[in-house]
Amino acid sequence: MRRRDFITLVGSAAAIPLAAHAQQQALPLVAFVRDGSPEANARYVAAFRKGLNESGYVEGQNVTVEYHWLEGQYDRLTALLADLVRRQVAVIATLGNVTSVAAKAATSAIPIVFAVGEDPVKLGLVASLARPGGNVTGTNFLVQETVAKRFRLLHELVPKAARVAVLVNPRNSTTDTTLRGTKEAAAALGLQLQILNASSIGEIDAAFATLARERPDALFVGGDAFFVSRAVQLATLAAHNRIPAAYSQRNQVAAGGLMSYGTDFGDAFRQVGAYTGSVLKGAKPADLPVLQSTKFELVINLQTARVLGIEVPPGIMSIADEVIE
Repeated sequence: MRRRDFITLVGSAAAIPLAAHAQQQALPLVAFVRDGSPEANARYVAAFRKGLNESGYVEGQNVTVEYHWLEGQYDRLTALLADLVRRQVAVIATLGNVTSVAAKAATSAIPIVFAVGEDPVKLGLVASLARPGGNVTGTNFLVQETVAKRFRLLHELVPKAARVAVLVNPRNSTTDTTLRGTKEAAAALGLQLQILNASSIGEIDAAFATLARERPDALFVGGDAFFVSRAVQLATLAAHNRIPAAYSQRNQVAAGGLMSYGTDFGDAFRQVGAYTGSVLKGAKPADLPVLQSTKFELVINLQTARVLGIEVPPGIMSIADEVIE
């Protein structure tokens, strides 16, 4: 082999990894911003990836996803979003009211795909559900619509309950909606409410110390990403105090909670992933109508029910989407 040919061959071989590296760097970057922890959201991340796949995107092949977990530390949000805007990521996928509203305030240029629990028009995210306008669209997982039904289901499981404690996170913007829904449901059923607040691990412990002293008949846990991340703590404390509790998501029941009813968050996250893929393909958020969740799930933990001495009515068993033995 002549020296010139050898140099050309070596140069070409050296250029291959450089080209591959450049191609990797050129992949569009999606920032996934979620309160809570990665452990508590593993199922939902898988659903988000499924939605991306449905739109033709595979993480690591033609898109890069950067995951940011707040774990209840909302004070980190402003700096995080400022950094994402500075880096000009391709899309910001935000899960939750607080993160979505903050993202909209941070940028009017970068596309945002959200999942929120309240009317996004009232939150100021979009101009209308059909024609969002601007750089924002997503899905509404309908917290208000599920709160009253979850409260009624808890009452059916514990019909003798006269006083129900409601645990909410005062830092979550859906708390007002949760309290409004539970107060209306309690009034219709003639029940008394006891409101407890918690936004940290220590405050959850303190709330259960209050429950241990005052002994309400049941507990309604508001939908909140931080509470979802503390599923084991909540279930353990509820079991220790022998208090039947209703939650918003399945994994809280899998951790030992009595029951959950709410939006199928896996489907909501899949929708966010699918819309994110559509935006990456060139669709404008202004032209993508806001989706409404249509899948809801009721999950019962029979083992927890037995420990608490609760006999699950046949009517509830017949409509349960999942029964954990």
